[in-house]
Amino acid sequence: MRILAAMSGGVDSAVAAARAAEAGHDVTGIHLALSRNPQSYRTGARGCCTIEDSNDARRAADIIGIPFYVWDLSDRFHEDVVEDFMDEYAAGRTPNPCLRCNEKIKFAAVLDRALALGFDAVATGHYAQLRTGHDGLVEMHRAIDMGKDQSYVLGVLTQDQLAHSFFPLGDTTKDVVRREAADRGLLVADKPDSHDICFVADGDTTGWLKEKLGDRNPNDGGDIVDASSGEVLARHDGTVGFTIGQRRGLRLGTPAADGKPRFVLDIEPVSGTVSVGPREGLRIDRVSGIKPRWCGTVPSLLDGPDVTVQLRAHGREHRAVVRVAVEHDVDVVAIELLDPAEGIASGQAAVIYEGTRVVGSATISATARSAALSGAPA
Repeated sequence: MRILAAMSGGVDSAVAAARAAEAGHDVTGIHLALSRNPQSYRTGARGCCTIEDSNDARRAADIIGIPFYVWDLSDRFHEDVVEDFMDEYAAGRTPNPCLRCNEKIKFAAVLDRALALGFDAVATGHYAQLRTGHDGLVEMHRAIDMGKDQSYVLGVLTQDQLAHSFFPLGDTTKDVVRREAADRGLLVADKPDSHDICFVADGDTTGWLKEKLGDRNPNDGGDIVDASSGEVLARHDGTVGFTIGQRRGLRLGTPAADGKPRFVLDIEPVSGTVSVGPREGLRIDRVSGIKPRWCGTVPSLLDGPDVTVQLRAHGREHRAVVRVAVEHDVDVVAIELLDPAEGIASGQAAVIYEGTRVVGSATISATARSAALSGAPA
């Protein structure tokens, strides 16, 4: 096969490209330039958008012995990922930019261009496994290294995209990948993993949002109120500094009467009101999802011991019953959590599994508590 290997400059994508080439595929490496001014994005080893990363990717391609190019997708990345991130926070939601990048950039813009150029698949260093199911469809499963499994952020991929994807690392643990990189002479063998948000230069998401949003910032401050009594406990300097489930940084002037810590339960960007309450107020067992993306056949009901939902990139799985209905010509996903969750925010992704297989995902639009859960003791 002709394979386009997306090389971020890290150890995972370098080993993935090397394995693809060693398997006899015709491999070409590419690095995605996601900013016209890379210095404005994260520097060092924490991100995946820097000049250093581009140079590391080029050196890895030279050692592997494959052609290498840099593709400028900065405009598309800014429009589809960065702008989306700002819009979601301005609306009081909590987006996942890595998931959006996979959906819009790596497996849409890059894959579309790759197919147009005659490539058969795009290879990445993601930790996930692809298998052919009994129905002939391509199934995506969790990686064997659960500590590195990235199927959650790949849950937006459709059947057509999966059919043109290649994940060489899904059956390997991270320590083995690092040893293999060293054995191959790849200089990134010991390079730290990237983390946090690649386009936030110093990791200060709140400060970055306040600077970049400008007139789109929904407010410059508001009240922090007790969700039960409505009492104003403190003032804040902008709702973009908060997310559901947050405890730190509230700076409440009035101690809670019950002595319990307070957490963010709700964010209302128009009025600027942040509602807080005890931890039990975060517990939910109902999730509504919109904009579903299915990895294969669209389900109508998923109910059984192997059905689970993951609500955070590094969160636990929750046993669930999932129903899919069509309302106004669009699919709407209703999720009943048999294991309640805490601190789930609108804008995050709900990724649905049957065993290790990814069924699909939806963007969380609302959460709720059943009457039984509301009456449960703290």
